[in-house]
Amino acid sequence: MNLKKRFLITLIFALAMMGAFCAAAEDEVHVGEGIYISDIDVSGMTYDEAQTLVEQRVWQMRSAIITVQVGEDSIETTASELGLQWDNKNVVQDAIDLGNSGNPVKRYKDRKDLDQETQVLSLKFSANANTVRDFIEEKCKQFEKEPQDASISADGNGGFDLQEGVTGQVINVDESVKAVQEYIAGEWQGGSGTVALSVELEEPRGDTKDLETIQDMLGSYTTPYGSTNGRNANVERGAELINDHVVWPGETFSVCDHLVPFTAENGYELAPEYAMGRVVQGYGGGICQVSTTLYNALLQAELEIVERHNHTMTVSYVPYAMDAAIAEGNMDLVFRNNLDTPILISGYAYGGELTFTIWGKETRPADRSVYYYSNTLSETYAEGVALYAAPDQAVGYFNQVQSAMAGVSAECWKQVTYNGETTSELVNTSYYEATPASWEVGTLGASDALLNAIYANNLEAAQAAALGVTTQTETGTQATDPVTTEPPVTDIPATDAPVIDTPATDYMDPNTGYDTGGAASGDGSPDGVVVWE
Repeated sequence: MNLKKRFLITLIFALAMMGAFCAAAEDEVHVGEGIYISDIDVSGMTYDEAQTLVEQRVWQMRSAIITVQVGEDSIETTASELGLQWDNKNVVQDAIDLGNSGNPVKRYKDRKDLDQETQVLSLKFSANANTVRDFIEEKCKQFEKEPQDASISADGNGGFDLQEGVTGQVINVDESVKAVQEYIAGEWQGGSGTVALSVELEEPRGDTKDLETIQDMLGSYTTPYGSTNGRNANVERGAELINDHVVWPGETFSVCDHLVPFTAENGYELAPEYAMGRVVQGYGGGICQVSTTLYNALLQAELEIVERHNHTMTVSYVPYAMDAAIAEGNMDLVFRNNLDTPILISGYAYGGELTFTIWGKETRPADRSVYYYSNTLSETYAEGVALYAAPDQAVGYFNQVQSAMAGVSAECWKQVTYNGETTSELVNTSYYEATPASWEVGTLGASDALLNAIYANNLEAAQAAALGVTTQTETGTQATDPVTTEPPVTDIPATDAPVIDTPATDYMDPNTGYDTGGAASGDGSPDGVVVWE
């Protein structure tokens, strides 16, 4: 046997003996030289020694501060709070196996490689999706924002206060969970760091430069109010809800959208309103004076009116055909800003006067004037009265709840004077129903004669029946004695409310000093719709 063969046999035998020795003394195996786990040098360590150091390092990593970025906002947390999970817990065994596992030839090759180059085994981590989601929902949702447009308000001294807009942001939770998981599994090095959530931004409309164009009064209108406390409160609440709204070029503005719901929770009180042709108490009574006053300010500003309705019956605070009725879900006042610059609506109600002013950038010639006037085409009058049973009131109760109101056909005209010439343009034609005076009649314990009189809308017969006296009526009831006493009218409220700018009619509500508007049937809307006069 030559020398070369003898050397090869000896080498193989030595390696085999080495493997047998290692297998026999496994618990004494050490990590080979030049092996790192992350930045920990575990060379020459036993499994237990290396495992202890690695677990200590992982525990430290769990406390690492990670900044979570939410748009322009941020919050600090720890890797543990983000659901940190150690994925390759067998990494120490992997280090032990380098140079100590496999057949003799593999082990020999691994050790030669370690002599030439340091081996670094990474610590691998992930983030639990449910824990990340919970963190985002509980700690990061606070940074979500609704966009706020740049705003402007009149300061009451002829100037304006400007506020910059706020960018809105909403967290995309699913995408944000993925972003955190990818950061922990890839980019994160075990120490402090920053991860950005997926945020959808919504930029505000306009900026202060746009709003700085609002300097001029484009139109203004004032109406008097002063009635029941509830009605006054509703007028003031309506002005408050519309005040300081900016309407951008091309944008439409719905009055109803900004006033509803007509509930106590929204600041409204009970006040007279018209439904089914009679006065009732409802939340929001009187709110049509808000829409009407705004309508006239819009006309002065010459903004585009998209939707407007007249009342079914006349109102007293503006001339005929210059009112604007609203009824939730059926009638609205809608206008469009047809200018190239934004406008500001300023509304103010105090001391019996309601005023709306439209502010913007004046582009109309200084020598151009606009005037609106009402033209009455015809008037009609209803005959008789309307009687309504009041079952919660005793016989003898008579309460006039509405005076007679004329039926009117009227037009609103726009007159423009410019360069010495005057032109006229028809704005609208409005039709108001004639309505008889209406009474509530107590029917608690009523006789058939009283009920029949109410059904027939016969006030004289109802008064007689309430007194227990029969009279000759159109329906053929035989009279027993003529009635010579005064009618038993009770509970007719008095009012000191001022009546100003009353149209050409003497038919006023004795309870409020105002005509109260009516049901929507005369406006092309379904019967029974409540109109807040």
